Amino acid sequence: MEHRASESTRDSARAEALRAEQSYVTMLYDRLDVVRERAEAALRAEHGRGAQGGTRQARVERDVSAGEYARRVARLSSIERGLCFGRLDDDEGETYYIGRAGLRDERDELVLVDWRTPAARPFYTATPSDPGPLVRRRHLHTRGRTVVRIDDEVFDLGRMSEPDRRALVGEAALMAALRRGRTGRMGDVVATIQTEQDQVIRSGLPGALVVQGAPGTGKTVAALHRAAYLLYAHRDTLERRGVLVIGPNTLFLRYIGQVLPSLGETDVVLTTVGELYPGVRATARDTPEAEVVKGDTRMAEVIAAAVRDRRRVPDGDLEVAVPVKTSVRGGVEVVVERMTLRVDHATCARARDRAQAVRNPHNVARKLFVDSALTALALDEARQLDRPMDEEDLRYARQALWRTAEVREALDALWPLLTPERLVAELLSDADRLRAASYGPGGEVLLTPEQQGALLRPPGSPWTTGDVPLLDEAAELLGEDDSAARAAEREALRRRREERSYARGVLEINELTEMMDARALAERTPSGGPAPTTAERAAADREWVYGHVIVDEAQELSAMAWRTVMRRIPTRSLTVVGDVAQTGSAAGARSWAEMLDPYVKGRWREARLLVNYRTPAEIMEVAADVLKAVDPSQRPPVSVRDGEAPPRAVRADRADLATVLPALVRSELEEITGLGEGRLAVLTPDARHGEIAALLPGSASALTAEALDSPSVVLTVTQSKGLEFDGVIVLAPDEILAQGPKGGQDLYVAITRATRRLTVVHENALPPMLARLRR
Repeated sequence: MEHRASESTRDSARAEALRAEQSYVTMLYDRLDVVRERAEAALRAEHGRGAQGGTRQARVERDVSAGEYARRVARLSSIERGLCFGRLDDDEGETYYIGRAGLRDERDELVLVDWRTPAARPFYTATPSDPGPLVRRRHLHTRGRTVVRIDDEVFDLGRMSEPDRRALVGEAALMAALRRGRTGRMGDVVATIQTEQDQVIRSGLPGALVVQGAPGTGKTVAALHRAAYLLYAHRDTLERRGVLVIGPNTLFLRYIGQVLPSLGETDVVLTTVGELYPGVRATARDTPEAEVVKGDTRMAEVIAAAVRDRRRVPDGDLEVAVPVKTSVRGGVEVVVERMTLRVDHATCARARDRAQAVRNPHNVARKLFVDSALTALALDEARQLDRPMDEEDLRYARQALWRTAEVREALDALWPLLTPERLVAELLSDADRLRAASYGPGGEVLLTPEQQGALLRPPGSPWTTGDVPLLDEAAELLGEDDSAARAAEREALRRRREERSYARGVLEINELTEMMDARALAERTPSGGPAPTTAERAAADREWVYGHVIVDEAQELSAMAWRTVMRRIPTRSLTVVGDVAQTGSAAGARSWAEMLDPYVKGRWREARLLVNYRTPAEIMEVAADVLKAVDPSQRPPVSVRDGEAPPRAVRADRADLATVLPALVRSELEEITGLGEGRLAVLTPDARHGEIAALLPGSASALTAEALDSPSVVLTVTQSKGLEFDGVIVLAPDEILAQGPKGGQDLYVAITRATRRLTVVHENALPPMLARLRR
């Protein structure tokens, strides 16, 4: 009877604690509603002032105010989910609530502490052996605006009151989060960040930070929260330039895109390597042989040689399209209005050498070559007509000749105006051009015939991810004929100066000079209307310089891809996230030093995450056997939880697969969704993806955003990188091992995608490294 009374008292105290926390959280949401409604009302008022009326100063004021209110509304809306997730009680009797943003009440008292502030850091760093000033840390679990559970970690029971001791609730928040089913979207993990992840998040902005983490260690979520933290802590530095996040594929970007908006950060560009060149969205992959060649930095020299090869000096054996023809002495002839104008070989060579000597990009230097060639043609025309020519006559004659189609065709044949797309496409589809570009300026061999063969492909082939660094390199070497652009820039500069003058006046009148400088205000309020966001401007500009770059699954980037990334971050402020044990690309990293030392030698630091929070210990033991066979130098992570079922192997002949596999998918889905939501992935060898997808018509199979919402999905191992699923079926492990030089790493990746259940389906004998699987 006494025991039942004690239990009843404890239950009553816990219920009361839950009611108290609900009351506080309700107050926070009420306050959020008030603040958001005020911002929305202010935004409507600004829009209501009209787009055209008033003085120019009034329009500037209206534009900047509307932009600031719109930004504030977006941030306040993005923190709705999981607004408050924690509470701290310290040894001085103070209580602080931790959440996604800071909130103050009507009296300007702080009622919610932003998770990124120093005051909130003990929520992530306190441990039983080093609690700091904390007495208790409480996790609040919410669904919508309702507190559904509280979870306490007590550091000093003696300092707690008797009612608080009776109300303690004790399941670790992290473990509760790990048991939840995967939903196809990255979870709100800010409430369960661990100490080693927090150290990554709050590491300083300068230099390159490498986050080396095995599967399930939370390296990706740590990197994304680092982006949010840096934007908060260094907003003046990063807001104007933005943060670039590079992921392995578009499906992964959709996955991680669920996290940053929920943290209230919008100045972030999410992209893949295949999208780093504006206007190109490359998803196709090269063969392993082509990957290796394209990924080598020697390709930068090949592209440079291809550019040089397009600058021609005609000689007796040069074939040029009619009406351009070569003379027997070498040089070029152009028929203009029945008159044959000639430029000899020596004059063409001098024009080329003079243009090359200034070391401008190809399309910029072309102007100088064209000018020299036009002068030579004009002088030949004057000689044949026996007409004297002064400077003014020469200028007019050049202009008249350039308006002639035959002359433009002749000079284009000698020094063409090139786009990166044209240069690279023609290089990779023309054996003669590729052969000519395979030798350096001193005759050194850049590409062997075998390497040339690996690169050569049919004309019109789709862009691959390996092509994008080549396009970027070509864009650097080609440049643009900037005559018109420079004139436009001079006019734009004049307008910007005028805008800044107005902006400075607006700031002084409204006493806002401490909050924003005139340049920033002018950039946000161009005369043509509201400015695009930082992310929109950055994504459209190949030469945009970012304030910080985060590269996830960075082990997949080739050396050429790193050249492309580094152009976007000359300050070398980087977060590099990955695991060299998972390198699947034949051109990917063997070590971080190999990729980073050419750019930041002595200026990069490494943080290693060694605790696996996602993969059950039983599955990780199988993965560790694979890792030991593939790369004994790598250390597997330590799992912190047990699984619900041992990983198993199922044998099925190919003839029976059409029956066995659908049945297996159905049974596994029943197991993982029995307690709620959950997702299943079938991971296949590259060559069999289409075949297996056809056997499972009810499963998603394309690399699209919709795949994340499907209960089951069929993916290649490469497509699954960075993703996680409750259940995983790995098909034909021997074929995955044999599909390329990194087949072992691919199998390691496949096995470590599972958070609850793993099944390996095989036709042939299991590889010895999978001997631990239950049969």
